[in-house]
Amino acid sequence: MNDLVNVVVYGAAGRMGQAVIRGVLESKQARLATALVRPGSGLADEPLDRVFGALPRDVDFATSLDPDMPCDVLVDFSGPVAFDGALALAVQRGAAFVSGTTNLRDVQYAALDNAAKTIPVLWASNFSLGVAMLARMARRAAAALPDWDCEIVELHHNRKQDAPSGTALTLGAAVAEGRRIALEDHARYERHGQVGARPPGEIGFAALRAGDVAGEHTIIFASQGERIELTHRATDRDIFASGALAAAIWLARREPGRYSIDDVLAPQE
Repeated sequence: MNDLVNVVVYGAAGRMGQAVIRGVLESKQARLATALVRPGSGLADEPLDRVFGALPRDVDFATSLDPDMPCDVLVDFSGPVAFDGALALAVQRGAAFVSGTTNLRDVQYAALDNAAKTIPVLWASNFSLGVAMLARMARRAAAALPDWDCEIVELHHNRKQDAPSGTALTLGAAVAEGRRIALEDHARYERHGQVGARPPGEIGFAALRAGDVAGEHTIIFASQGERIELTHRATDRDIFASGALAAAIWLARREPGRYSIDDVLAPQE
């Protein structure tokens, strides 16, 4: 048991939090220390077996972390409002911090940088290892084909609130990084009416919403007479939880600093 990574899940009442918990319960490398929910949650103080069935040991959903409970890594899938408390708890306990909470404010991204001075921190808009590889390929393609047009197309279910997706923005940032430019200076999020010819260096985004699509992202590099399309399709949302757990196990033994999901992959050539 001492070799297992003790995982605290913050936002345990949510879909992603519960998917991470299922992964931990099935893992041979990790142990669920605590499943944290907000005060007032209908799951507060309820046994985990109410949601996950019979378990080998008694664990309850909790609203706070017992000071004596071991915590190697805190995995946060809460929300922008609860995020500050999650990060503060990780810093207080000296635990690694993995977060997939999106729509953060600039001050919260700055807080991640500050926390990384004392604990290992990994934030990602998407924890799919396939998307991490897609971003790596996009970065290399953008550097090798600096004059080619680049468009990013994403498709998600009809209940998604934000557009373009956080993942699409992350991919756009990878393209910009490969070209050594600032995404905010070259991004184009809308086209309607007489917009004129496409300016050189533009990174375009298109957001589609339909049905129950878990997530599809395509990066198009196009020149005269040819194009390259790099596509990732998610068919099961549990891949995001699996990636987050893999990142948590990997991060738990690292030194303080900022890390990315790309770091979890095998070293680059």
